[in-house]
Amino acid sequence: MPDLLTTDEAAAYLRLSERKLYELVAERAVPCSKATGRWLFPKAALDRWLAEGLLTGERHARPAAPPIVGGSHDPLLEWALRESRCGLASLPEGSEAGLRRLGRGEIVAAAIHLHRIDGDDDTANIDALAGAPGLHDAVLIALARREQGLLVAPGNPLGLDGLRAAADRRARLAQRPDGAGAQLLLLALMDRDSIDPRQLETVLPPCPTGSDLAQAIRSGRADCGIATRSAARAFGLDFLPLVWERFDLVLRQRDYFLPAQQTLFAFLRSTEFSARAQELGGYDVAEAGRVRHVN
Repeated sequence: MPDLLTTDEAAAYLRLSERKLYELVAERAVPCSKATGRWLFPKAALDRWLAEGLLTGERHARPAAPPIVGGSHDPLLEWALRESRCGLASLPEGSEAGLRRLGRGEIVAAAIHLHRIDGDDDTANIDALAGAPGLHDAVLIALARREQGLLVAPGNPLGLDGLRAAADRRARLAQRPDGAGAQLLLLALMDRDSIDPRQLETVLPPCPTGSDLAQAIRSGRADCGIATRSAARAFGLDFLPLVWERFDLVLRQRDYFLPAQQTLFAFLRSTEFSARAQELGGYDVAEAGRVRHVN
C-alpha cells in the first residue's frame, strides 16, 4: 500500500464510505493534505490517528486552539509575530513544554529547537514529532537556523573558550528550565565533553528565556550560559560560538491554511524579515516558511 492514500484508498483502508470520510475532512478531524486539487492521506498518520482512538465517539472535530504560539522564546520570532500583524500571541515556555501544550490543544503552534545526546541534531525536531502524543497530524515549518554559543561578560574576563573551561574554572553557569532547547543542548555538550554535572557551578533559579540569561550575566549574577548570538549582541556580551541549530514551528495540518498562520508564513518569506534577521545576527533564514516535514 502506498505511503499517501487517495480518498477512495483511505476510505477503504478505514472501512468508511467516501461520504463519511469527506465529512471528517470537512471537520478537520482526520489527517490529510490537499495537493494538485485532491486530498491525500498519509497512511502512517492514519495509523496513529486510529491508535489514539480519534475515530470513536460521535464528535470528531476538536475545538479551535487559542491563537497562541508557545514553545521556545526567540527575539526574531517575537518580532515577526508583532510586525506581521498576524494576530498570534506568544507564550514562551520552552520547546518540550510547547509540544505538550500543542498536543493538548492549548496553543495553535509551538516553536522548537531540540537536541539529542546521541543522533543527528539536524533531524531532532522531526524525530520528536514521531512519538509526540496527540500530534499525529503535525506539520513542521522552518523558521531559521540559529547560532548558539556560550555568552560571557564583555572582554571574557575568565578567559573561557568553551564549556569544559567553564567547568574547570568553576564559572557560575546560568541555566534554562528543564525541557528548554538550550538546556537540552547543554546536556548534549556535557555528554560530548564528558563533563560531570557536579563539576558545574550552576546559578538558580533557571532563566526562562535567552534574554533573561543574558541579563543574569550582564548584571554579574552569572559568569556564562548558553544562548543565541542575537541575545549576546542585544545585551553587549561576548559570544563563543558552539553550534548552529534548527529552529522550527510545529502546528496541526488542519491549522496550516488558517489566515493568521498564512499571514505569518508570508511574512517569514519577506525581505523585511530577512533584513531583521541580519540585523539581530546569528540567523540563517534562507528556508524560512518552507514545509520541512508532514506527519
